Amino acid sequence: MQKRKLEFNYTMFDSLEELSSKQQHLMQCAISARENAYAPYSKFKVGAAVILSNGEIVIGSNQENASYPAGVCAERVAMLYASAKFPDIKIEAIAITATSINHKVDSPVTSCGICRQSMAEYEQKQKFPIEILMMGEIGQVIQCDSVLDLIPFAFDSSFL
Repeated sequence: MQKRKLEFNYTMFDSLEELSSKQQHLMQCAISARENAYAPYSKFKVGAAVILSNGEIVIGSNQENASYPAGVCAERVAMLYASAKFPDIKIEAIAITATSINHKVDSPVTSCGICRQSMAEYEQKQKFPIEILMMGEIGQVIQCDSVLDLIPFAFDSSFL
């Protein structure tokens, strides 16, 4: 038996203002996108914005359904739309932000497991890391250099 330790680096910014202007713009697009969320059940609105290597920005927001598993998260909406509209263009980064009708979200919100797996698939497919920016409604922002930092043992097509 070998016990091993897994580590990764991330950057914690105290506020949106500490990000580069490109990162701030991407997060502002995600903030705007979360207003389009359809979240009548969870009351938790999520917005995502993806920037592609051609400079295009594609947005997405969570879309719920009374049949809960039928809903789609903001991250997947944005990435699926980016892939459908620009199938051969690399995804450089994704910004994710959330707000709640029930309380103030003042700490960074991370992606669910299904979204992490979906984002990892895109990263593996394009053989290029996707930067992730995550924040709540206000406050700190977490920046990771790669989706695989969030899901290091990702399942991929090599297992099939």
